[in-house]
Amino acid sequence: MTAFPAVAAFDWVTIAGGLRRPTDFADPNDGSGRLLVLEQPGLIRVIADGQLQERPFLDLTDRVGANSSEQGLLGIALDPDYAENGIFYLNYTDKNGNTVVSRFRRSADGTSGDPQSEQVLLYVEQPYANHNGGDLEFGPDGYLYIGLGDGGSAGDPQRRAQNNQTLLGKMLRLDVRGQTLYAIPPDNPFADGNGGRQEIWANGLRNPWRYTFDRLTGDLYIADVGQNKYEEINFVPAGSPPGLNFGWHYREATHPFADTPPAGLSLYDPVHEYGRNDGCSVTGGYVYRGSQLPEFYGVYLFGDYCNGFVWGMLRDSNGNWVVERLFQLGANISSFSEDAQGELYLLDHRSGSIYKLIRR
Repeated sequence: MTAFPAVAAFDWVTIAGGLRRPTDFADPNDGSGRLLVLEQPGLIRVIADGQLQERPFLDLTDRVGANSSEQGLLGIALDPDYAENGIFYLNYTDKNGNTVVSRFRRSADGTSGDPQSEQVLLYVEQPYANHNGGDLEFGPDGYLYIGLGDGGSAGDPQRRAQNNQTLLGKMLRLDVRGQTLYAIPPDNPFADGNGGRQEIWANGLRNPWRYTFDRLTGDLYIADVGQNKYEEINFVPAGSPPGLNFGWHYREATHPFADTPPAGLSLYDPVHEYGRNDGCSVTGGYVYRGSQLPEFYGVYLFGDYCNGFVWGMLRDSNGNWVVERLFQLGANISSFSEDAQGELYLLDHRSGSIYKLIRR
């Protein structure tokens, strides 16, 4: 499509409330009809038949630390064969504020997650309490992508995003399926162990707060939270080579920030940026691929945490990116999500509500 729909015909409606600082959402697509929602303090809650269930799917409050607004239980990815094998992955900060990425398994009766099944795959020390990243996504290549922020504070003071000897400020890519822990994909940039950490897939990120693969094309969209002037959206076409450098801390979006990049260093440009007149913290979304709202088919929807703006982004007939503000909600948008059918949802961090995009 090359034009945005008339949004007066659509609305975001509440499907559940009463959650404590929801951060992420997953549809198990296992025939149960249940939806799983992460609460930042460490619970995974269940929505069934439109009702928030009292019994959690998983309680990790004994190991999750959420002492700052950016710490806690932050991301979930279900194994592509979750319905059969019951395996899922979580990203959280522990009681010491460090990042943990772990594999879990469903309980024997299939109704809950087993807290004793945890296998820690990755442990990353966090020097500060902010910029933890936290998203987890399986790519069309079957690998797990892990977005980590630059370690926090402000301005990347230790220059971690451009230092390939640390995992901070990076997009990681791991082969976790069928592995005891994980293996390194052979085309990761430093898979041979020379020049950087083998887990790294791309660098130069400040705080990638939600990224997604288009379920139809495999294209990757990354929303990276800016420092104090600009937010950005990065687009990586399917099949792009690994090793991209998204530019932070040398620049914030397309604008110089600190230091001079080495001669010959290639920085990957965002396809969209916005300044403080339009928000203060970007939340990445999804390309709509559902069937209920064909007017949105192919539109990438993303938002801003601070003011509740929701934008649409698409390419026009000349291949140029076009962005239009479509909605303004009274919400702190912590995440967008999609169900197994491709319908879109958003999470309100402040009110603890889950909204679904519908036709009026």
